Amino acid sequence: MLQANVGSSIAADAREAGKEAATAATVKGAPLAFVYSSCDYDQSKLLEGAAEILPDAALVGCTSYTGVLTPSGFMTGPKGYVAVMAFRDDDVTLGIAGEAKKGDARETGRRLARAAMTAAKKDVPPAYFYMVAAPGEEESYLKGVEDVIGRVPFFGGSAADNSVEGKWKLLFGKDAECKAFSEGLILVFFYTKKAVGTCYTGEYAETRTAGIITKVEGKRRLVEIDGEPALKKYASWRGLDPEKLKGLNLLGETICHPLGVKDRLGDLVAIRHPMVGNEDYSMNIGSDIAQGTAVVLMEGNAESLIASTGAALRKVDERLGSKPGAYLLVHCGGRRGGIGGRMDEAYREIKRAAGDVPFIGVFTFGEYGYEDWGANTCGGLMLSFAGFEK
Repeated sequence: MLQANVGSSIAADAREAGKEAATAATVKGAPLAFVYSSCDYDQSKLLEGAAEILPDAALVGCTSYTGVLTPSGFMTGPKGYVAVMAFRDDDVTLGIAGEAKKGDARETGRRLARAAMTAAKKDVPPAYFYMVAAPGEEESYLKGVEDVIGRVPFFGGSAADNSVEGKWKLLFGKDAECKAFSEGLILVFFYTKKAVGTCYTGEYAETRTAGIITKVEGKRRLVEIDGEPALKKYASWRGLDPEKLKGLNLLGETICHPLGVKDRLGDLVAIRHPMVGNEDYSMNIGSDIAQGTAVVLMEGNAESLIASTGAALRKVDERLGSKPGAYLLVHCGGRRGGIGGRMDEAYREIKRAAGDVPFIGVFTFGEYGYEDWGANTCGGLMLSFAGFEK
């Protein structure tokens, strides 16, 4: 039977915060604890504090944008914040591996997938897996993992900071070694016959406005839509001045009006977040894009972003099909920004859906998942919620 507890702290001292959160989360003999924290902490000291309380647990997680979610509420503080969820299920074998990027991202993914299997003492793919990576090359890390295990259901999200300045960290503590790194990958492989339920969604509404990507530079620079400069095209769709969308002005303006790309069957609209408007009227996008594919203008508002949290968790329960023992909630940091000062409303939506089931929530700069057994996908401005069978 799954045992999970959640604790949190807003203590200013990183080590004490780690100890306080881990103490509240304690599950005797737990082999795994998810840890999500403020980028303002000394992450190594935070992990050392948590490891002192949870000596048997591998500590896995990342920094989170402006706060964390727990059963007690949306937790944030002027000097820092951290949430910990300890996880133990004797019907689950775990394979856990993490390290800073070495070589290219795809090779790092391959290497860590093999390491996770070795850690679990298995030579077959897991039932499902959790992934956390640095923003920027998530799709390449995933390809490396799938080179080794094939297409296996997954969920997770990318590390975040509070200002999109690259201050994010991946958090990994295992076998008395605590590490925090800015570029890299962490994997948790779950070997079990027990169910997991997931929901991967943007919960935006499609508009009738769409165009074809006609020029891309690299994997994430959108240069042209329908043969026109991408920023100007987007601005025309919205009736905005493209000059006012340059730089990071674009990031905030597109939270409720992002772009969407459909999978081959239309089961999933993966959200693509335009983040930076460049001087040449191209746009930097938060996830990979491909020339010759269609992008759809999506729309939402603060109310829909709030309501989507409870709706997504109810879908998790439907898909799980059995009693949940814990939830892991990966929520885009951009959506968190769009909700603004109304996070308590989003928390209440989640709490109503979760009831007394423990949960932990992180605010990320990239979210991962799949819908209806389609391909594993990385996106932005999305929710990746998972529920574990009790």
